[in-house]
Amino acid sequence: MQLFRTLLLSAALCIMLPAAAQQYRGRASFYSNAFQGNRMSDGTPYDKDKLTCAHRSLPLGTMLKVTNPKNGKSVVVKVTDRGPHQRRLLIDLSRKAAEELDMVRQGVAEVVVEVMPKTTGKE
Repeated sequence: MQLFRTLLLSAALCIMLPAAAQQYRGRASFYSNAFQGNRMSDGTPYDKDKLTCAHRSLPLGTMLKVTNPKNGKSVVVKVTDRGPHQRRLLIDLSRKAAEELDMVRQGVAEVVVEVMPKTTGKE
């Protein structure tokens, strides 16, 4: 009986706890200024001054928190395009996002990418 109560309590706690955020580690690069105005996968034109990114598989419109672990700087970006096309890269960032992460000088940086929870707009 004690085992049953323990299992029941454990199951209840698991249901009440929020799901862990999806996190990925990898390398990020950023779009060249030559892409300014080109159409993104979501149909909008690329704007180097907006906080956007490209990811191979996450749904378009997904919000991501990208952190540069070397300096602790973070930025929230929206997935608007597909890519990067180089397999060694996890994500392509807009110029503005790369600037906020302080990674423009090196061109490529190790990052931690966290999928942000969806908001319902009712809060």
